[in-house]
Amino acid sequence: MNATSTAHTRNPSARGVVVTGIGLALPGVATYGDLLGPLPGEGGFDPATGLSGRELRHKDRASRLALRAAEFALHDGGLTDADADADATFTGAADATAVVVSTNMGNADSVCAATDTIAREGVRGLSPLGLPQTSSNVIAGWVAIRYRLRGPNVTVCNGVTSGLDALAWARNLIVAGRADGAVVVGVEPANAVTEKLLGEQSTDAAVAVVLEPADAAACRGARPRATIAGYARVRDLPAALTCAGVAEQETVGLWLGDEAAAGAGRLLAATRRIDLEAQLGPLSGALGVLQCAAAAAHFESSATGNVLATAGGPRHDAAAALLLTPSPTTRPSTQEPGEHP
Repeated sequence: MNATSTAHTRNPSARGVVVTGIGLALPGVATYGDLLGPLPGEGGFDPATGLSGRELRHKDRASRLALRAAEFALHDGGLTDADADADATFTGAADATAVVVSTNMGNADSVCAATDTIAREGVRGLSPLGLPQTSSNVIAGWVAIRYRLRGPNVTVCNGVTSGLDALAWARNLIVAGRADGAVVVGVEPANAVTEKLLGEQSTDAAVAVVLEPADAAACRGARPRATIAGYARVRDLPAALTCAGVAEQETVGLWLGDEAAAGAGRLLAATRRIDLEAQLGPLSGALGVLQCAAAAAHFESSATGNVLATAGGPRHDAAAALLLTPSPTTRPSTQEPGEHP
């Protein structure tokens, strides 16, 4: 999808797609309820201990982060057996479950390491165990292999809008009947390569959400957290808002985005605004999926109104807008968002 294309997904007659599971592998953030702030700054996922284990051997850092986030999301959505651990088994429709990953830096460290080895030693210096890590789709591949998911398998590498784009692609796969559900992962690793490419320290971040048709989620007794109602990616934010179904006079309960980067804050009447990157640091391809998790926390709190997630703007090649609404069965709760019985 290029910068001038439009993808408009707000269609009242289309099959409803809801978020039923959320998992974070994000240092300093214990639950997705923390995303509404203020951030605790400690606790949550510990990469030193969370990225080790037999099942994570011979995998790049981004893949290990993604596998942990997917593990937590599938367990949270009730799609694995009793124990959320390395041996958990997927209990859903594996043949029809898609994996859509959003990452911009992903396995760049593995690719750079391979090219450095070739420069020093030639191709004979490469290890057969390391070669799979140089594939552009390696992260999505590992998630699918781990849970034996045989639906569509896609990696979106689309700049700042990538996370929102991945959610929209996953929704489209479900609405079109290409998949019965999807695991969407946004992941970016922090390492020397990403820091050199970005010119700043990256953020170790992985977040996964499970998307399902609303009727299928209801049939299996899953609790929907949010509904994806509209989406667009176009040249500028005002056009994206219109295409996503957000009226200029419409007030949203929460706007997740960077007002300065959007360049169109005057068009948004929001009760509250949160810029996740201002709090957590650069998120790149993980941003949009993390915004989706924050939207779910908003709906599970006592707050009201829809949630608008935006990315991109004048400094980028495009802008994207994703509109999320509360699911019919979503009710304000006194339970801490992200903590489930």
